[in-house]
Amino acid sequence: MSMADVSIIVLVALFAATAVPRFNIGLTALPAAFLVGLAADRTADEVTAFFPGDFFVLLVGITALFAVAQINGTLDWLLDGMLRLVGGRALLVALVPFLIGAVLTAIGTLPAAATAIVAPIALGLAKRYGIPPFIAAVLGITGIISGLLSPLAVYGTSANRLGEKMGLSLPGSAPVTFFLGGLLVGLVICAGCLVAGLRTGAMPRGRLTPTGSGPALIDAPTDPADSRATGYRSPVPARVLTLGSLLVVVVLSVGFDINIGYLGLSAAVVQQLVLRLDPNEIISRIPWNIVLLIGGLLTYVGLMQELGAFTRISELLRIDGSPMLSLLVLCYIAGVTSFVASSIAVFATTVPLIPAVVAEGASPVGAVLAVALASILVDINPLGITGGLILGAAEPEDREPLFRQLLRCGLVSVVVGPALACFAFGWW
Repeated sequence: MSMADVSIIVLVALFAATAVPRFNIGLTALPAAFLVGLAADRTADEVTAFFPGDFFVLLVGITALFAVAQINGTLDWLLDGMLRLVGGRALLVALVPFLIGAVLTAIGTLPAAATAIVAPIALGLAKRYGIPPFIAAVLGITGIISGLLSPLAVYGTSANRLGEKMGLSLPGSAPVTFFLGGLLVGLVICAGCLVAGLRTGAMPRGRLTPTGSGPALIDAPTDPADSRATGYRSPVPARVLTLGSLLVVVVLSVGFDINIGYLGLSAAVVQQLVLRLDPNEIISRIPWNIVLLIGGLLTYVGLMQELGAFTRISELLRIDGSPMLSLLVLCYIAGVTSFVASSIAVFATTVPLIPAVVAEGASPVGAVLAVALASILVDINPLGITGGLILGAAEPEDREPLFRQLLRCGLVSVVVGPALACFAFGWW
């Protein structure tokens, strides 16, 4: 048995062990990577090199930025404003995360950056108005997916450029087709989620009012010490500074491609100093358990890629057949690999396999669209950066059940998503 096979078996065992009480996959993933690395003659330094430092900076920076917004009341103030805009109607409140996510990615915001913005809003609304956190999370992620294939978004531009580079002779209408395909999928998932929530009674109906368990409405604290600690002594300047910081972070990250994690952390430090906030309160709101969870898993995944595990998975999935069957195999390769790896990286490495399928008779536009959707539909899981940011924005008591719900959803999407993407769009 090769070490690639061993690494796959260990990963499956880690997933299966999450059903065991008191088992923490984040705490176990790093030791697992170390032990499998030793068995594969990899040094500790070589294994450590797979740790996703970029993810660490992203999650710490963004959660610190939104911690400041929560501490000084700006986040609650924004939620109040959005809810007043939709009039407290249950359906419109639930759609707020979806719409924000779709707009952000459609104008070019990277998925991780969009999730970092949408996650606190989605779960803040869920906590305040009794919407299940899982439904709020899925709607937010689905909105982000809906805009990913727009002509301005990373997937849309990548799909068009990679298709041309591979000599697929895509028509001029291809960018619009890609966008409409992604938007259609997002709307279908969104509608299905809302219908399921309403039919099961999990989703509230009619006009919503704040629940007792949600964040309090904005009121100045009565204790002067609290005012000094949280910046409420002058709430309007604090909100202006926080909103300005958020705007600067979004503009610089989207318009100038500057690392949003470092931007977020820098903005958080500036606000902490200006507003004289307690730095320990900001640090305590960073979800270190989620950093360990995703950091450990992505370290293990990096080792698996080094050992050729995903190539092995592709070999196991490869079969001969018709153009649609060949495309289906490609979609499953993309979906399975994207579940534990970067979706855009998987998509970019899968596109070179498409010309062979097109040569057999598959539609070039349909093939690219199907593989792209198969790559991103599995992002509704807690093991990637998107899921990590969602968990990081959740209330501590909601994180464990939300992790399990998103994991089940992700596993179902791996089985169902690639097939739906292939048969729904492979002929476009």
